[in-house]
Amino acid sequence: MSSEDSTSEAIALAAEKRWTIVVAGIIVILLAMMIVTGLHWAAMPPSRVETIDVNTVHLKGEFVESNLGTALGPDGKVTVRLVAQQYSFVPQCIVVPADMPVTFRGTATDAIHGFIVGRTNANTMLIPGFVATFTTRFSRTGEQLMPCHEYCGTGHEAMWARVKVMPPQEFLAKAQAGERLDCVSR
Repeated sequence: MSSEDSTSEAIALAAEKRWTIVVAGIIVILLAMMIVTGLHWAAMPPSRVETIDVNTVHLKGEFVESNLGTALGPDGKVTVRLVAQQYSFVPQCIVVPADMPVTFRGTATDAIHGFIVGRTNANTMLIPGFVATFTTRFSRTGEQLMPCHEYCGTGHEAMWARVKVMPPQEFLAKAQAGERLDCVSR
């Protein structure tokens, strides 16, 4: 083996070691990002799976049209029930209180949908046959958009709803009547 061959081999080995370190560093950074964002945004996998019959979603059970929207339970808990279908959310406008825990329960009837609420951590996928449940708080009052973030067909770009966040006192005053709240003009 000539000295030129051993020099070339040494250069190649040094380059391979550098790339091994770079690739290992990228993997470590990606793993750290996944752990940090998972803990920061509480993006944990669901601990239970709740199923629903998509053929009877609108006919019986908790997702009938009269039960959709925001409700204040007798225990003081705020629950939002919604259904996603091509190409709309029902209800189209949701009312929630600021600075109170709000539990979202939603499902889809026809395709995979999803939503994210403005600049919050309210973000989930809605899969036909399953009920998605999560609890969040809204820190600022005002109106925010809630677009579908899972491509669901040719009308996907027009699939969105609004979330109206109001002060807790105003929300509680409206919710005392026991009816489902929404902000769709009738």
